[in-house]
Parts: sequence; structure tokens; C-alpha cells
Amino acid sequence: MTTNAPDTLDDLPDDVAAAAFRRLVRHLRHRHDAQNIELMGLAGFCRNCLADWIRDAGYAGDKAAARELIHGMLQDEWKATRQSPATEEQLARMEASIAKNAQG
Repeated sequence: MTTNAPDTLDDLPDDVAAAAFRRLVRHLRHRHDAQNIELMGLAGFCRNCLADWIRDAGYAGDKAAARELIHGMLQDEWKATRQSPATEEQLARMEASIAKNAQG
């Protein structure tokens, strides 16, 4: 959604936004059954996107450190213990979802 109207989200105090972000990350850490590929297919973002976004916002760590922060463990450990292979259907949904991101 692109408009010229002010976004009231910008009025949200930073401490409240930060608390909500931390709650979201902790929720995703707990719900490791929600695979990144499924999140990408449904919502167009995943844990790795959150890691990229915190770097875009000024986090000083590198990509690996940002992903470790979001996953709560090294990404290689996450992949080995939490990630299942993606199906062709999941990959197709992800590609369609990414295309929607590019439109907005």
C-alpha cells in the first residue's frame, strides 16, 4: 500500500515498537515449526528478512550475526535442527509472494 498520507505507525513510541519486535522474534524462535519458506510464501518475509531489516536499520553486526540474533542460534545450527527441505509447492508460493513484494 503506497499513499501520500502520513503513516500513524511512525507515531508509535520506539520503546513500544522495540518491545513488539522482540516479542515477534521470540515468538518465531518458539514456533520453529513455522518454516521460513512457509512464512515467505504466506507473508513475503521470514526470519532472514528480519535479520536483513535490523541491519538496514543500523545493526552493526554482519549478516551472520544478525541471523544468529534473530534465530537465537547460529544459522547453520538452525538449518540442521529446525529447517526441513522445501517442497516445489512451497518454492512456487514463495516466488509468487516475492513478486507481490516487488509490486508494492
